[in-house]
Amino acid sequence: MTSCLRTLALQALTCCDPHQKCQQVASIWAATEAQKLNCLPHLMLVAADQSIPGQPQQPNLVPPRQVQRRAMNTAEGRAALIHALAHIEFNAINLALDAVWRFAEMPENYYRDWLQVAKEEAYHFSLLRAHLQTLGFDYGDFDAHNSLWEMVEKTQSDVLARMALVPRTMEARGLDAAPPLKQKLAQAGDHAAADILDIILRDEIGHVAIGNRWFQYLCDQRGLDIVSIFETLRQQYHAPKLRPPFNMEARKLAGFSEIELAYLNAEDV
Repeated sequence: MTSCLRTLALQALTCCDPHQKCQQVASIWAATEAQKLNCLPHLMLVAADQSIPGQPQQPNLVPPRQVQRRAMNTAEGRAALIHALAHIEFNAINLALDAVWRFAEMPENYYRDWLQVAKEEAYHFSLLRAHLQTLGFDYGDFDAHNSLWEMVEKTQSDVLARMALVPRTMEARGLDAAPPLKQKLAQAGDHAAADILDIILRDEIGHVAIGNRWFQYLCDQRGLDIVSIFETLRQQYHAPKLRPPFNMEARKLAGFSEIELAYLNAEDV
């Protein structure tokens, strides 16, 4: 079993220590690159009694509206924002690992794609955590919400719904949010954080593109229309409505079609 990257992904997913989780992801990626691991796509894995996802005791998880907002003109306010971004990236590591272990019978490139996402999300988390520490804080010092992971849980029974509503919906919202957040941080004088957001946006375009690629694959496989099934799934799983402003350039680079981009601007989205 130790030669199966999907089994190792499950082990990393259940790891509670953020630093160790990042290290495990890096080790799995290195072993995969060295062709020392097998995907075993037909293997049906069971999580047994393991806690999914593994996460530290802190931060305290609260409903989104209970996450305290702080002024950006204070060091604590900027740290709170960096912390919120770090928590998103931590959850993104977990969602990528979950996509690897949970869904069987996918092509081998699917598993490599999502392992690559996990590796890059771990890099983002590490950058943000290190920067947070330079501000005198650490991951876990502020409350956080779990909206991203809640959608991962909702879509655990269908890989089509997962591809539609996590990378193409929840993560794609990050493409829209990154430019104004970068501007806020730069205006507050935190240019190091603004530079990190450039890295994150660059990589997240690729992550959403991976979601688009596998959503298209699954729609083709099942004979489904991309636009109509997306709207059906969004309503079925109560996914957030898509609201402007949209980063059209980034979304186009991430593989959204002209029809989908036009749909974003429809009044009834």
